[in-house]
Amino acid sequence: MSIMQIVPLSAFRDNYIWALVAHDQCIVVDPGEAAPVSQFLARQDLRLAAILVTHRHNDHIGGVAALCRSWQVPVFGPPSIDVVTQAVEEGDTVHLPGIGGAASVMAVPGHTEEHIAFLYEELLFCGDTLFAGGCGRLLGSSTAVELHTSLQRIAALPASTQICCAHEYTLNNLRFAREVEPENAALLARVARCNALRDKNLPTLPSRLADELMTNPFLRTQEVGVRRSVERHVGKPLDQPAAIFAALRAWKDVFQ
Repeated sequence: MSIMQIVPLSAFRDNYIWALVAHDQCIVVDPGEAAPVSQFLARQDLRLAAILVTHRHNDHIGGVAALCRSWQVPVFGPPSIDVVTQAVEEGDTVHLPGIGGAASVMAVPGHTEEHIAFLYEELLFCGDTLFAGGCGRLLGSSTAVELHTSLQRIAALPASTQICCAHEYTLNNLRFAREVEPENAALLARVARCNALRDKNLPTLPSRLADELMTNPFLRTQEVGVRRSVERHVGKPLDQPAAIFAALRAWKDVFQ
């Protein structure tokens, strides 16, 4: 493989470990399991060059130690994570060994306090902050204001940005999005496209930020239709986007 490729490696039940491949080199993002990575490297005759991690949860870092026993590679991520060997934070640049180029680091707290994302060209590796059609839960001491702010930062990126999140939650997220915006034509079309992909056991990711802006309610709290749906759900008026977001996130938490 002579041109940089991105490959989602399936892990656990619905995780993706992202592999960036150029020539005979590979970098992986959020390897919660070592086996899918090791099998991919062997199958493609690749060498592991580095590991990137976005946050502390075991389904994102659980495979790091085993991979590092086989490959002596740097692990870039938040300084509070024990397996990280190269601590990075907001505004840092990671020069990617093996594949070339550099990724910029964005602080995107909200799902967890230390959560970061890596922006490499038009690829955003955002862990569990933004999902296709949804967003991460609030865990630890994180607040809705923090997560809303992080999502607004992502929303300001170029619309062509590819969202490389870490879970295949798309269809369930879009089901909730339809509850919020049942008449959103772009959303209905996206549901059809994603259903067709999953029927063939293909990933719905990466998604385009442009599609998220048109269909993901967590990026659309300024839209009248979203606000009205949330107000009906909570039974009171809401006039601030952050308050709308907090109520929307709480609604999704109990959505069946």
